[in-house]
Amino acid sequence: MRRTRGLLDAKHTLYACGLAIGSQAVVNNFVPLLLITFEGEFGLSLSDIAVLVGFNFFVQLVTDFVAAFVVDRVGYRPAIVFGQVCAALGLLGLAVLPAVMTPFAGLMVAVAVYAVGGGLCEVLVSPIVEHSPTEKKAAAMSLMHSFYCWGHVFVVLASALFFLAFGIRHWRVLAVIWALLPLADAWYFTRVPITQPPAQQGMRGAVNTLRQPAFWFLFVLMVCSGAAEQSVSQWASAFAESGLKVPKAVGDLAGPAFFATMMGLSRVLHARYAERFSLPRVMVISGLMCLTGYLMLVLSPTPVLALLGVGLVGFSVGVFWPGTLSLAAVRLPLGGTVMYGILALAGDVGCSVGPSMVGFVSDLAGGSLNWGFALAALFPLVLVGLIVYSLTRARRPRPLQGGTA
Repeated sequence: MRRTRGLLDAKHTLYACGLAIGSQAVVNNFVPLLLITFEGEFGLSLSDIAVLVGFNFFVQLVTDFVAAFVVDRVGYRPAIVFGQVCAALGLLGLAVLPAVMTPFAGLMVAVAVYAVGGGLCEVLVSPIVEHSPTEKKAAAMSLMHSFYCWGHVFVVLASALFFLAFGIRHWRVLAVIWALLPLADAWYFTRVPITQPPAQQGMRGAVNTLRQPAFWFLFVLMVCSGAAEQSVSQWASAFAESGLKVPKAVGDLAGPAFFATMMGLSRVLHARYAERFSLPRVMVISGLMCLTGYLMLVLSPTPVLALLGVGLVGFSVGVFWPGTLSLAAVRLPLGGTVMYGILALAGDVGCSVGPSMVGFVSDLAGGSLNWGFALAALFPLVLVGLIVYSLTRARRPRPLQGGTA
């Protein structure tokens, strides 16, 4: 590939995007490993923890919305560098702010700062990859998003090893260590070529896109995708510790690490075989598998079957997020940065609503996460229903304006 700016070539752009997604995995999944720790150390209730988890994604969705209309003017490079710096500062804030403020307020401020970085990553990585000189865009998108899963696994495994070696009481030190990843990636993004589409073209395409029924169909799919994924992902460690009565280290491995490994495997397989199968039909099958996994979480009489349910949900949700973005790129190719930003916002709505709902419902049910998971099973059910409906409409002589998924 041709070198740009006399520095690194375009393959390094993909590496930088992969590291950015890995940083987002740290941002979204390090704190959930500490939920039970925060409950004991800071006296937080399940409702407080639900607010903390939901606030991360709420700030990300606000960032998604603002960035969608600002990034084209600022430029992709300054925006993604700023986002990675925010992610680093937020992780550093976890280690410092609870000691200089009230613990809950300090955690909320730290979460807000790194959530800005997570939101900018969501808005920017997909269009950067989409406009890089690569073939088989759906496969590239799925493979790139698999870095989130492997980052999630690495966060869990490395954190578990750290806690075993040094003790959970030193979690602040680990937060500082994790902050080095987005900080290094911020520097990396200053050295790689980034292709940005003309801002005016992107805006004109976005205005037309927002008028399409197909876009709002994809918007709802993204909400369901984020909610179906994070409802289990954010509570997997706590579920394994409290619901299955296993130690902290075992809970992290059996819960979030297993979930993320299965989700990453799903995305790698999809990247390998994406061209052979109809994406909407794959998403329907995955949705039914996801619903089955949720039912296993709620109804399984043994811990082993419940853990298999965690893995099944992880495998089935793997295609949801990148698959919806791939559908958007094909069906609505003129959407530009605004389209990706608003779809990222939709995903973060789901990421906020899903785990928050699980926490609040479980708190009302006396701390049983099963009730929260039972309600969250509605998200894969809605996703399947919408895609089946769209496939049915696509067979009719006059399909929806703008295409269907």
